[in-house]
Amino acid sequence: MTFPWLEFAALMLAFGINAIIPGADFAMVLRQSIAHGRRAALFTSAGVATSILVHGSYTLLGIGVLVGQSLMLFNIINWLGAAYLVWLAISALRSPPPQPPEEGELAGARRGDWAAFALGFLTNLLNPKAVLFFLALFTTLVSAHTAGDAKVIYVACMSIMLFAWFALVSVFFTTPAVRQGFFRFGRWFNRVTGITFIVLAIRVALAQQH
Repeated sequence: MTFPWLEFAALMLAFGINAIIPGADFAMVLRQSIAHGRRAALFTSAGVATSILVHGSYTLLGIGVLVGQSLMLFNIINWLGAAYLVWLAISALRSPPPQPPEEGELAGARRGDWAAFALGFLTNLLNPKAVLFFLALFTTLVSAHTAGDAKVIYVACMSIMLFAWFALVSVFFTTPAVRQGFFRFGRWFNRVTGITFIVLAIRVALAQQH
């Protein structure tokens, strides 16, 4: 089997552009970086990247086609995504101001690894942006004649690429100078991130009506 490099390159380019456009995943990794530090942000990034494997799996199994053809199913996914974003917004608005590591981060860092992973996983799983990519662009750019093994490689590479991107985001926003700058905002950081999640939820809720 000759590997379809041109198709692979086109898909990776489209996915890469889609990944770096700020959305719910970016907002979540940013918040984790500032509020809980690099370790939590990296575990959140791993959760986001792992969720891509789920999107890829149901697309390869053909379930994505059923969702794409059913307006009701697609709207349900959108409403769940909007509700989750509202919950994230409320959590952000009710949280105490982010504190420097010596005041609030180190004691429970390891204990929250799986919670951070789950947060990233659910954020991407219920993110209509990711669902739309696989329902539209993936099925458009990838030929029906492409071998199944190649498609599995595509999905795995997309997951790795997404983790690499958000790992870079995590590292950048947890550098001391950048993070200290966010600490100065105090509760305003929670308010801005909370409002950001609300705006994203409204966008998702309105999009489901089209």
